[in-house]
Amino acid sequence: MCSVHDTIEFEKRGIPATVVITQAFRNAAVFQFKGKGMEGHPYIELPHPISNLKPEEMKEVTLRFVEQTVKQLIA
Repeated sequence: MCSVHDTIEFEKRGIPATVVITQAFRNAAVFQFKGKGMEGHPYIELPHPISNLKPEEMKEVTLRFVEQTVKQLIA
C-alpha cells in the first residue's frame, strides 16, 4: 500500500497526513504502520466495496468521513 508509505513519509517530515482505505485493506494498513514503527497511526476506513458506487452515493459516503479526516490532520 503506497498510500500508507506516503502517509508515514509525510509524518516523518512533520506534515500531518492520513490514509483513506476501505475495510478490506484494514489489516494491510495496520501491518504496514506497525512495520514502519508507527503502530496505532490513525486512518480513515470507508466501507467496502466502493468501486461500484454511483457518484452521488460516493459523495454521501465521503461526507460521512470529513470530520474524522480533519480531526486526524489537525491532531
